[in-house]
Amino acid sequence: MARRPAAAVTSADVARLAGVSRATVSFVLNNTQTHRVGEATRTKVLAAADTLGYVPHAAARSLRAGRNNLVLMPAAVSAIGRLVSGWIDDLHTELEQYGYTTVLHAGRFADPVTAARAWAELRPGAVLALDGSSLTAGSVDVLRRAGVRAVMAFAPQPVEGVYTVAYDDQRIGALAAGHLVESGRRRLGVVMPRERGLSAFAAPRLAGARSVAARTVATVTPVEMEYRYESAVELARTWAELELDGVFAYNDEYAALLLRALQDEGIDVPGEVAVVGCDDLVAAVLQRPSLTTIRLDQPSAAQVAAAVHALIENGNAAPLPGIEPVLVRRESA
Repeated sequence: MARRPAAAVTSADVARLAGVSRATVSFVLNNTQTHRVGEATRTKVLAAADTLGYVPHAAARSLRAGRNNLVLMPAAVSAIGRLVSGWIDDLHTELEQYGYTTVLHAGRFADPVTAARAWAELRPGAVLALDGSSLTAGSVDVLRRAGVRAVMAFAPQPVEGVYTVAYDDQRIGALAAGHLVESGRRRLGVVMPRERGLSAFAAPRLAGARSVAARTVATVTPVEMEYRYESAVELARTWAELELDGVFAYNDEYAALLLRALQDEGIDVPGEVAVVGCDDLVAAVLQRPSLTTIRLDQPSAAQVAAAVHALIENGNAAPLPGIEPVLVRRESA
């Protein structure tokens, strides 16, 4: 016989155990600053909530506050590299200081409007899109009509109705390719990750590299690779056929895998092949040879959290600096 699920613990249960009113429980658990609650009473309420395992109802709390405190970030899990995941973790902490909860939404959708409808179902207070180039006027309209108070996007061009932070992957690809060409490389490869969600970033990086080739004597060849050592080895074993003398490996994580695989196949780096990564992770310095990379100077998590809060509260925020790619020269290229 199936066990019936236990009834959810409510604030009324907490109030009975603590011997106080439900309003007092609400003031304590929501840390309401406009109502003073004695320390002894606060301690009793917190102890009762802990004993019962009470968890506040986010939707109900949002209704009382007149806004949803959810900040939704559309992002495929595979698209979150070490640099981005660390930044998101910091952003989560900063947004918590304002009372917001951050969630990642990793759905796959046919078009921007369908995606926006799925996000809007959660009625977030804000949407923060790392791939802002996928937003359209139609998708933003869906979000606004659903009551989303703030839409922030990292995108190469301003998006109508969106607070935009300038971020252009084409500039990253162009900077990497430009350095390789200046170093005397003429047959460039650009790693295109096979993982879902990364094409939104990899495709414009490839376009940036091709823009450099278009005005020089260099050629650019896209080469596919998964974030697995076996895939890197498979690519390295075809290197002689590809006849490439330089490669922009998408980011430092892919670059480290490919660099090792090339060396294991007896290919000298940087003698035969120059390798450039991106993100300037600690691992880039630890590679042998150390990895030439592109550092992304970006607004801090605290700055972004403050801007999101201002957008939700006031409908506007002071502009944030864009993300600037900066070449970090080391030994691999």
